[in-house]
Amino acid sequence: ITDVFMTHLHFAHCGGSVQWNADRTGYEPAFKNAVFWTNQPHWKWATEPNAREKASFLKENLLPMEESGQLSFVEMPESAFGSSPELNFDILYVNGHTDKQMIPHLQYKGKTLVFMADLLPTVGHIPLPYVMGYDTRPLLTLPEKEVFLNKAADENFYLFLEHDAHNEICTLQHTEKGVRLKNTYSFDEIFS
Repeated sequence: ITDVFMTHLHFAHCGGSVQWNADRTGYEPAFKNAVFWTNQPHWKWATEPNAREKASFLKENLLPMEESGQLSFVEMPESAFGSSPELNFDILYVNGHTDKQMIPHLQYKGKTLVFMADLLPTVGHIPLPYVMGYDTRPLLTLPEKEVFLNKAADENFYLFLEHDAHNEICTLQHTEKGVRLKNTYSFDEIFS
């Protein structure tokens, strides 16, 4: 493993990046040869947390990456969507769930696969007003999500749902009620 891309630094999204050290007196990166990627504004947000998110940003998950010298920051685009020259894929930056959450857009076999992180954690969150209870700015999530859902339906994106126990990947469609689920797929259906 050469690179670990962390959509954001809440414990559920970066906790597997560290492990106990050999004598169990502290923590170290779980992947010795990897570069751990985040962005500078989100790193500051996570290492100087607000009271609402403090319990989600655990220093033992974060500091070992920095202390080992394996932490790197992606270059931030001027707009909310941009290409990452360091990683060779596009990233959407959203701020409703947490500041500067990164949503990667990967090209694979002619498909755009989007890792949804906490912008759209499950198919149950597809309807526009259904946002995560953990969002720090839910009223900001709504317009971010609306723009994304429309683009995903228009361009037939394949959405990887990290927190959905029953649906791994889905596509969306426009309906009279707004953007809704079109199809679901297993990981193997897309990647085999």
